[in-house]
Amino acid sequence: MDSSASTPVFCTIIPPHVLDRLARAEDLALAAAARHTLEHDARERTRRHLNTVLGPTAAAVVAAAASDKPRRTIYDAKHHDTLPGHKVRAEGAEPTSDASVNRAYDALGATFETYLKAYGRHSIDNAGLPLNASVHYLKGYNNAFWNGEAMVFGDGDGRIFLDFTIPLDVIGHELTHGVTQYSANLDYQGQSGALNESVSDVFGSLIKQFALGQTADQADWLIGAGLLAPGVNGKALRSMKDPGTAYDDPQLGKDPQPASMSGYIDTTQDNGGVHLNSGIPNRAFYLAATAIGGHAWEQAGQIWYDTLTGGKLSSQAQFADFAAVTVAAAVARYGEGAQSQAVRDGWTQVGVTPAPAAGLPRQQPSQPQEA
Repeated sequence: MDSSASTPVFCTIIPPHVLDRLARAEDLALAAAARHTLEHDARERTRRHLNTVLGPTAAAVVAAAASDKPRRTIYDAKHHDTLPGHKVRAEGAEPTSDASVNRAYDALGATFETYLKAYGRHSIDNAGLPLNASVHYLKGYNNAFWNGEAMVFGDGDGRIFLDFTIPLDVIGHELTHGVTQYSANLDYQGQSGALNESVSDVFGSLIKQFALGQTADQADWLIGAGLLAPGVNGKALRSMKDPGTAYDDPQLGKDPQPASMSGYIDTTQDNGGVHLNSGIPNRAFYLAATAIGGHAWEQAGQIWYDTLTGGKLSSQAQFADFAAVTVAAAVARYGEGAQSQAVRDGWTQVGVTPAPAAGLPRQQPSQPQEA
């Protein structure tokens, strides 16, 4: 089982460049909500650093037998920042009158079910880790995050972002950061960090597709559809099919994600552009999945899952390294054929040439990671 201890990453769904822009908005209410979110995200990063030094909390180390049933607990933070908050729904309990609680509960279950039925994985750590989530975090909090132990959801400000429990793929995305934490543990910096983000987008989209029973050509390949408030000129946070086209709004600006290496963004911000350059491997997966066809979680998703959990990625893997391991994983599972060619072609179309020698033994990062 893939349940070794690893360095948790504090990962948020809204990229810092989006909040930075909103924090400078002329609309004082929008700016205040963004600054408030940025301040609390910074504090959570500090808490995550302390957890790394001091060790996980007691709640995080509760043993759980690997089971085909999830163990979900939903808490209400009641608009405060003390986590987890008040327990409001346990595994097997009836739905409550709170839609946010019920959406979080259902989405944790959908994520658990996808990983179990599609890949035989038992929860985030493959060892039955209980799934905990807190809703109604702070007032007007414009984010959702995985803190290495649990999911936390804000209600949004209602002007730019709605309740963060609405999009299933957002929840699948954040929980997949936990899967990465317990497997390849990709460093959250530069290209390896962009791969970390991309893997979460890939499986976030696949979890939504699995729940809806969609084939690759039926899927919207959007991350965060339904999260933007009415009046915002956009359809989602990101597009895997067409990076750079998810939104173009006076308040949010234009989606800056590049779709190929020709547009790669070299920056020191956002841990080296992890939320920006993730558009490149995102599109590579979309191209491979649609070329293979059928349900994307079955073959394309299996190849990416084998890559993530196969122990052949360095934690500092670059795009070319990851590409090479995906090709090798396709050949190992399906032989030389349509699947491996689709994967090669996908990477080639985004300007990534698979490294000639991939698959160095996985290394553990020496420094704490930040999102």
